[in-house]
Amino acid sequence: MQLRPEQLEAHLARGLRPLYTVHGDEPLLAQEAADAIRAAARAAGCSERQVFTASGAHFDWSGVLGAAQSQSLFAAAQLIEIRIPSGKPGKDGAEALQRYCEQIGRGGAEGVYTLVQLPRLDWQQSKAAWFAALDAAGVTLRVETLERRALPAWLAQRLARQGQRVPAGEAGERALAFLADRVEGNLLAAHQELQKLALLHPAGELGLAQIEAAVLDVARYDIAKFTEAVWGGQVARALRMLDSLRAEGESAVFVHWSLAEDLRALARGRGALDEGKPLPLALREARAWGPKERLFERVLPALSDRRLTRLLGAASLCDGIVKGLKQPGWPHEPWEALRRLVLVVLQALPAPPAAGAQRVLALR
Repeated sequence: MQLRPEQLEAHLARGLRPLYTVHGDEPLLAQEAADAIRAAARAAGCSERQVFTASGAHFDWSGVLGAAQSQSLFAAAQLIEIRIPSGKPGKDGAEALQRYCEQIGRGGAEGVYTLVQLPRLDWQQSKAAWFAALDAAGVTLRVETLERRALPAWLAQRLARQGQRVPAGEAGERALAFLADRVEGNLLAAHQELQKLALLHPAGELGLAQIEAAVLDVARYDIAKFTEAVWGGQVARALRMLDSLRAEGESAVFVHWSLAEDLRALARGRGALDEGKPLPLALREARAWGPKERLFERVLPALSDRRLTRLLGAASLCDGIVKGLKQPGWPHEPWEALRRLVLVVLQALPAPPAAGAQRVLALR
């Protein structure tokens, strides 16, 4: 049984299941989900907790299997936590987890509840027999990084929990957008900033000025999100992310490679379209998956072969600059050259929906 994080509270209110698996790459949401399961276990009479951290190839899984078969001597019920930081239990661990799930399927020991914690799993791990056994024997909760477009609503919900809100209408949207820009990609910091607002201001309405005065710029960006902003035509966000990556010490060479690799992928897709292949097949040849597939689906038909050739030429010039060469007519500093390349790419893209004149002004 699979649940989304927002469904967990209602699910636990109906009763506790013997096995829960929490996996994903968002620390705050994973921590909150685990805390909610622990609280439900305490309410069900679990006053004893055993924690097993399976790290390294020589971890002894017999203790885990033994704990699942025996009742506690000191508590009516117990919670067993199995933490696998690498997400790779190994051959012995995979077999042990499948046996563990078989024990649960046969009824297991009465009053034994289990919480398995994993990082984000790749495609191969999510299809492994041991994970399929966990999924079949209990409840699986996947916690993913919150997308930027969903962040303002998430922040508004968190403010409502502490009795605070932003003004209705455009003023409130601006306040939430400002807050989202400052904490994007860092939900742990977002949680701390919201708690700070609760301490500084009473319950009720918060204006933009109050939020601006209280909230620090704690956003974190990764290169994948940066390239998504570029292909989404989000000028201000892409440039802000580029500045943040520079401030965080990211490699200019790697940032350039990621953007250039996308241009090469689009060129492959353009070639497929020019051969008469349908757009879905062209996207497959461009090897565009997930969010990038949706973005490429919008921009690829609007980019001609001639325009892509020009963009690849600009990327080639920028490549030399980030590796120490100088190019006439281009900035000599690598990050300034990257900024120039980003603006060249953005000018070549179709305007995103509802972008309006603001995009044109930003590019100027």
